[in-house]
Amino acid sequence: MDSIKKCLGIIWMLLAPVIVAIMLWQAADKIQNASAITRNNAALQWIIILLVFIPICAGLFIFGMYSFKGYYNKEASGLENVE
Repeated sequence: MDSIKKCLGIIWMLLAPVIVAIMLWQAADKIQNASAITRNNAALQWIIILLVFIPICAGLFIFGMYSFKGYYNKEASGLENVE
């Protein structure tokens, strides 16, 4: 089970910056393709989306790092005697 946690930790650490990069790419694409009238609204919407989801992705990266380092193992948490 610990090896699965380490593998998932690596996946989460790799997934977080990929998600941010995709969101930035989509934001630039949507704002660039918006008409002159709706460009400000599209920019504001994407700024709000990015301000919400970038900290979520940072948390996902930190969670993956802790999982990879083994902080969620039974032995590390002191729960080895709990059944």
